[in-house]
Amino acid sequence: MRRTELIKMLEEANQPVKGADLAKHFAVSRQVIVQDIALLRAEGSHIIATPQGYILQKEVKEVWPQQIIVTKHSTIEAMKDELETIVMYGGHVLNVIVEHPIYGEIMGNLSLTDLYEVEEFIQKVEEHQVSPLSLLTNGVHLHTIAAKNEAILEKIMHKLSGKDYLIKAENMKKET
Repeated sequence: MRRTELIKMLEEANQPVKGADLAKHFAVSRQVIVQDIALLRAEGSHIIATPQGYILQKEVKEVWPQQIIVTKHSTIEAMKDELETIVMYGGHVLNVIVEHPIYGEIMGNLSLTDLYEVEEFIQKVEEHQVSPLSLLTNGVHLHTIAAKNEAILEKIMHKLSGKDYLIKAENMKKET
């Protein structure tokens, strides 16, 4: 019963729903919500955990072009600037990916679409004193970004390149 209502709440939500808010609504612990989400995923629900909360992935009628970019930076300030640059020019930061030498690919869902969400994300990083995934790879990481059209993606790439965040294929060949 609780999981059915949980799915209904996520379907009706216009924004991510925080686990703490779900726990309060159902008068259970946050850990119970985490377990419910895991069970719902195992049953086939496409629930994504983002820094802003849980999202039920719905069918997307309009598919935006996506681009995987390789970037490098080493400070929180640079991370903030990189993410702000992407969303300021109309991009959505879907995830961050690092290639770990032991665990292989590690991905974190970000789902950042505007400056407010970037600011919230950076505040959480600082508040919880956590290291970004890119720290595991000397600052090198990938993002999947989406935008309404290819021209916006090109503009974002140009801006990131101008800030020396973007690692281009020809640069990677020189380093190997």
